[in-house]
Amino acid sequence: MRILHTMIRVVDLDRSLRFYTEVLGMKILRRKDFPDGKFTLAFVGYGEEADGAVIELTHNWETKSYDHGTAFGHIAIAVPDAYQACEGVKKLGGKVTREPGPMKFGGSVIAFVEDPDGYKIEFIQRS
Repeated sequence: MRILHTMIRVVDLDRSLRFYTEVLGMKILRRKDFPDGKFTLAFVGYGEEADGAVIELTHNWETKSYDHGTAFGHIAIAVPDAYQACEGVKKLGGKVTREPGPMKFGGSVIAFVEDPDGYKIEFIQRS
């Protein structure tokens, strides 16, 4: 067994795809419209789906907003340099919600950014 993907619902698919591809550097792996169901699925990631977990962006055409609730936490991405990654996000107009620095009660350097729909993405610095 292995994790295939994590699905999140997005309000504006094109805006979200720009964030995940241009700001975070992922690739669009596949995209399909389902006209009868009035939704689109787009899968993004750093590698092929056969090789690792990816993110499924679900756009329900007639939904204007979502309540994230309190159960979902964040998506974590390993980065070589959290400080540099956050600077890149800022330069491209992205939002950093926690500047890079050591994790409280731990030693890892982490940071948090937010996608256009308000989902949190944690950068974890890995050498």
